[in-house]
Amino acid sequence: MEPRTLQLLEFPKVLRELSGFAVSEPGASACLALHPLSTAQAVRRELTLLDQALRWVRESGFKLVAFPDFALFFPELDISHRVLDLDALFALSLTLGQARHARDLLEPYTERGWDELVEVVAGAPWPQATWSGVKRCLDQDGRLKDESSPGLFSVRQEIRGIHQKCTKRVKDFVLSENISHYLQDDYVTISSDRYVLPLKVNFKNRFPGIIHDYSQTGETCYFEPMFLVEINNTLQELKREERAEERKVLEYLTGLIRQERPGVVASYDALVQLDLLMAKARLADETNARALDIGEGLPARLIQARHPLLALHSPGTQPLDIKLQEGQLALIVSGGNAGGKTVCLKTMGLIALMAFSGLPVPVAEGSSLPLWTDIFVVLGDEQSLEEHVSTFTAQIQYISRVWDRVNERTLFLLDEFGAGTDPTQGAALAQAVIDGLLDRGAASFAATHFPALKAYALATDRVRAASVLFDPATKKPLYRLAYDQVGASIALDVAREHGLPRGILSRAEQYLLLDGSDTSAVLDRLNSLAVRRERENEALADERAALKKKRDGLEARYEKERVKLLTEVREMAQGVLREWKSERIGRKQALKKLSDVRERLEPAAREDAAPQAPALDWADIAPGKRVVYAAWNKAGAVVEKDERKRQVKVDFSGVAMWVAFDGLTLDGKSPRKAEKSSQGVTADLGFTPRIDLRGQRADEALAMLEQFLDASLLRGASAVEIVHGRGTGALRKEVHAFLRTAPGVASFCLANEDRGGDGMTEATLK
Repeated sequence: MEPRTLQLLEFPKVLRELSGFAVSEPGASACLALHPLSTAQAVRRELTLLDQALRWVRESGFKLVAFPDFALFFPELDISHRVLDLDALFALSLTLGQARHARDLLEPYTERGWDELVEVVAGAPWPQATWSGVKRCLDQDGRLKDESSPGLFSVRQEIRGIHQKCTKRVKDFVLSENISHYLQDDYVTISSDRYVLPLKVNFKNRFPGIIHDYSQTGETCYFEPMFLVEINNTLQELKREERAEERKVLEYLTGLIRQERPGVVASYDALVQLDLLMAKARLADETNARALDIGEGLPARLIQARHPLLALHSPGTQPLDIKLQEGQLALIVSGGNAGGKTVCLKTMGLIALMAFSGLPVPVAEGSSLPLWTDIFVVLGDEQSLEEHVSTFTAQIQYISRVWDRVNERTLFLLDEFGAGTDPTQGAALAQAVIDGLLDRGAASFAATHFPALKAYALATDRVRAASVLFDPATKKPLYRLAYDQVGASIALDVAREHGLPRGILSRAEQYLLLDGSDTSAVLDRLNSLAVRRERENEALADERAALKKKRDGLEARYEKERVKLLTEVREMAQGVLREWKSERIGRKQALKKLSDVRERLEPAAREDAAPQAPALDWADIAPGKRVVYAAWNKAGAVVEKDERKRQVKVDFSGVAMWVAFDGLTLDGKSPRKAEKSSQGVTADLGFTPRIDLRGQRADEALAMLEQFLDASLLRGASAVEIVHGRGTGALRKEVHAFLRTAPGVASFCLANEDRGGDGMTEATLK
């Protein structure tokens, strides 16, 4: 991508804004180094990485804080005898600490398929030895701990002993000589790395010793008594030993870093990349931006697009829809001066540059772009006084220079091309240039005032016309586009608004009428119609959004009430079953309570039924008729009907029960045969009066049988069939033993030979 294009479309300004969202200097530098990528795959990877990072941060709560620029120290590692100082090691400790924290937070999400994010954060081996070394040797303030090495621990112990010894000797000396009133401060201090007394200057000659320095006011001298000289000399030797031991520790840690340099570099780079991703996320929040779909064959379509810099600094900016239809490659925008034509072109170009660089852009869902590897721009006044080149000449020279590079992966932005010469010839050149771009398969967006180019846009295949709208009453620009029409330039209105004398305007209007080329009335009419259409569309969109919001609220409320009702019914039914199984109530009482629950459920079920089933008359009820019981939404066949009670006995796949006629509707579906499941229990109602236990172990068979009997009793079944097979007879004995103690079983016996004989048991329920 040409640097000239980046400058004209203000891409560096966007990067500077982005860098302001970074928390570290290296992160800000990474923001400024972004550039458009050359392949759709690379762009999609960056946008996928951003999406994964955003979701991870939202779920994990990861927050990046400022970290130092450790990259400055990497060249030091290339010099074999160079040792990193404490500042460098402390910077590394802070860097690795955040990198370790990021790895730990990401670990629970590794099964999400976030390969790109995992590769960035944890793709390289972790420098475990280096991390353990700096944690063991450095404290939270970046100083070497005593425990860094045995030698350092020993020498610091001796230094502390010297301090205690000096303090005691000085205290004894002050007390014995009664000289506390000679001292400017408490007892002992350090000057030039030696223990001294802060003595008032007036008394400096009272005692033998060495004066090392004076205070800034000159009222205090730092005096070393002779009895401290030997102790201070010992202290200096210990200090030299301490520095030697510290040097050994620094050499050791530097050696670890050299050994694990790839992991250290990768951990640092991961933090920089995370800082870049977090900056992109903040940019997206500030501009309400999203990732744009990029790919071969996708249309150039920007929905509700805003210029990114205006979106940052003027959030109320009117969005634009910039779109080409299938098969179109060029858009020619016409209309009033200062109406937004240049902003439209710049918005398209800058959003393309940002999207190709992996940045989120301020557009609505449904937006997309093909990948353009080159973007060329003819924008504004390009004259050069130094080179004696006019605007028109500069435009021609630029197009001539880049023309050989134009292909199907090129975007050309032309703002008022040809305006610096004769209008007729300039329009002809502009048409020829767009023809050439179409022949090469390049996309182009142009802004113009040429009438000939406006007509060309309406009449040429693969070219679309658009007009920037203005308020019919005030002639103020609305910064909106109306498609498949052209607009008037309204130059006289702009001149009038900016104070051009009335006499000049009157003469201009006369000349325009004499010329016979005034089409402003027709174009004003077109503009008024387009503005009205846009406002009607906006009103419809607002109404649609309000209805959708209301519908979503009603659906959520319905679902909440439905779940609440079903939960209550289920709990009540389970309570009745528990009471019956514990023999606190009898079978009739249980059925009565279940009937009450069903009556409570039936009104809600009838209200919630969406499609209305075919109506059913009492006269239509006949044995064999297929009906649907609305309370359960289950279909069955009519067995008989009770005229007096207006009830119907319906066979639901083998379970016959009386139901109210009011709850029945006509079944419009064909009868279905019940299919046998792997457990041997299938029916429209969730069970069948026959259960097949063959092939099951005794404990599994009895558990299935217990559930089967409970379900049969709840649905009002009076008898069931239990298939256990002949075999050795062991399963039959277990079943019979269970049935003898089952509270809901009144009696049982083997089936007749023609119905299975001793391979099936028939049980009568209470």
